[in-house]
Amino acid sequence: MKVPVRPSVVTIGAFDGVHSGHRALLQLVRELADARGLLAVVVTFDRHPAQVVRPASAPCLLTTLEQKVELLEGTGLVDRVEVLTFDEARSRETATAFVHEVLVDRLRARLVVVGADFHFGYRRGGNVALLERMGADLGFEVLGLGLVALDGDPTHTPVSSTRVRELLAAGDVAGAARLLDRPHELRGTVVRGDGRGRQLGFPTANLAVPEGLCIPADGIYAGTAHGAGDAVHPAAISIGTRPTFYSAEAPRLVEAHLLDFDGDLYGRSLALRFTARVRDQQRFADAGELVDRMRRDVAETRRLVGAAPPV
Repeated sequence: MKVPVRPSVVTIGAFDGVHSGHRALLQLVRELADARGLLAVVVTFDRHPAQVVRPASAPCLLTTLEQKVELLEGTGLVDRVEVLTFDEARSRETATAFVHEVLVDRLRARLVVVGADFHFGYRRGGNVALLERMGADLGFEVLGLGLVALDGDPTHTPVSSTRVRELLAAGDVAGAARLLDRPHELRGTVVRGDGRGRQLGFPTANLAVPEGLCIPADGIYAGTAHGAGDAVHPAAISIGTRPTFYSAEAPRLVEAHLLDFDGDLYGRSLALRFTARVRDQQRFADAGELVDRMRRDVAETRRLVGAAPPV
């Protein structure tokens, strides 16, 4: 990999979701880099480290690697995003070896900015104190920061990827969007389903979501669909097992009815962005009762995303 032309200010982390707290950190890194005439560099990983070191309890992910890199680069705050492979070998790398290989030899770090509780290396053997000791010998400074809360948040709850996951698990996509400073987005490929939605007059795109991504709680959501042609379409999004027709053991599906769209999406990539929760998943007495409710869901989706009916 290319060595930066200039030495750098480096920040390291999973950066899952690239939420507002992450962006506040990146803004500081940018300012520090500019003040010192250094490059601003983000070091992240191709998967969440927990997926390798404790896969049974690894968290769901807010973004794919592709999304994460897009969001990091899209901030306009960093000169370089360095994606490291996190595999079994990396998980066994000592903290001191990581410092020499990545921070010193590869990135020529002059300042390392991380969270105050940052740990790294084999069995989390590295921390801010170790970085400070090594930096004194190797020529870099260290800045350890606490988490930040949203401006105006009366609870002063720190913004974190964990908190975003909790909100999504509760179906609070609007709350998650406030912390992300953007709607939560699921990307996937449209696959064939059983055609039930089309039979009811509401054709849906059945989204195959990559394993391990954070899917909001079961229910109906208002949002937008991106990737169906050039337009952005309002979308009534259903997540769940469709209890009117199937048992609770049925596969959990992510389906979207794109308003004002009539086309073939099979095999195409689609992104769904969640605006607001409409209602819980429900079991209806029959298809007619379900269709009546779906009509209201579509009307509510229009209202929530600010989409006018077609002329």
